[in-house]
Amino acid sequence: MTGTADVLVIGGGIAGISAAARLAPDARVTVLEREPAIGTHATGRSAAIFIANYGNATLRALNAASAPALEVPDFVDGPLLSPRGELLVATEAEMPALERHLAGAEGMEALSPDEAVALVPVLRGDLISGAAIERGARDIDVDRLLQGFARQLRHHRGTVVQDAGAERIGRGGGVWRVETAAGEFEAPVLVNAAGAWADTVAEMAGVARVGLVPMRRSAAILPAPAGHDVDRWPLFAPVSESWYAKPEAGKLMVSPADEDPVDPHDAWPDDMVLAEGLDRFERMTTVEVTRVERSWAGLRSFVADRSPAVGFAADAEGFFWLAGQGGYGVQTSPALSRLAADLVLARKPALPAAVVAALDPGRAGIGPAYAKS
Repeated sequence: MTGTADVLVIGGGIAGISAAARLAPDARVTVLEREPAIGTHATGRSAAIFIANYGNATLRALNAASAPALEVPDFVDGPLLSPRGELLVATEAEMPALERHLAGAEGMEALSPDEAVALVPVLRGDLISGAAIERGARDIDVDRLLQGFARQLRHHRGTVVQDAGAERIGRGGGVWRVETAAGEFEAPVLVNAAGAWADTVAEMAGVARVGLVPMRRSAAILPAPAGHDVDRWPLFAPVSESWYAKPEAGKLMVSPADEDPVDPHDAWPDDMVLAEGLDRFERMTTVEVTRVERSWAGLRSFVADRSPAVGFAADAEGFFWLAGQGGYGVQTSPALSRLAADLVLARKPALPAAVVAALDPGRAGIGPAYAKS
């Protein structure tokens, strides 16, 4: 099979599919996905929650820009968000961190320890010195979001080719050529939305890396604590993010909030890391973990400043970065996909210039991201 397009997108996660959907009305787009289905890796293993006050200032701007499209989407029927809330608690030692978080947040409300325990009765009130809630945090229907973008892409005659991992990438005659097991594909513009593999794709194409570091994030499903209906509980976590818990279909999803640098791969949880995180969860709650129903892991990929890399590479014509979304890729996908389409199609971005500059893959300070902030 040989295919030609205006834009090739490598990666069929939320980043690649959403960008392709935004491009498709004005360009011939082909998405190359290495797996048999889209959304297999980080997208399919997301915590699936929209938190406006999550991330640095650049990410919060992207969150704000994405919210309207998630609240009233134009590519699926009905809302993608449902009420949840995010509750942060702090021990006495963590109070300065909670105060800093509140100082930089919008739409958050300080709570007393008793108010926090009223919301999540398994929390140990004797260990809590302060708390805060973002009542506007909401669950995201990730599958409907991804499939909605995919339908929009196909409606505009865009193509997704599965089992089409890049094996060789080169440029000549003004086009990029990507060889895959499914055939050879070419286009003047190549969008690198390969998630944890984005630096590998760049190296294959002869483009300088941005210093992307994949980091493992694990999670486990636990039975609901005896005697409790957890469905209306908010996501809850210490402000230090040493673990977090979220209701999931009548059970609790608990994550150790790990960020261990790893090579890109189909991630699985480290038993010791998971056990240590569950122990931290137990010590802050009255829950005794006696059974883990299932567990999994995904990869969150960052550069040093923890903002995504979105824009054309300075060292390779037509090579476009859409990578480094970390744990924010699902909730920022409406804004980042719109920006990617604007930049690829040489339109004036809807996002403020300062935000666009903060995402430029050639910005100062971009590089390996080993330290957890």
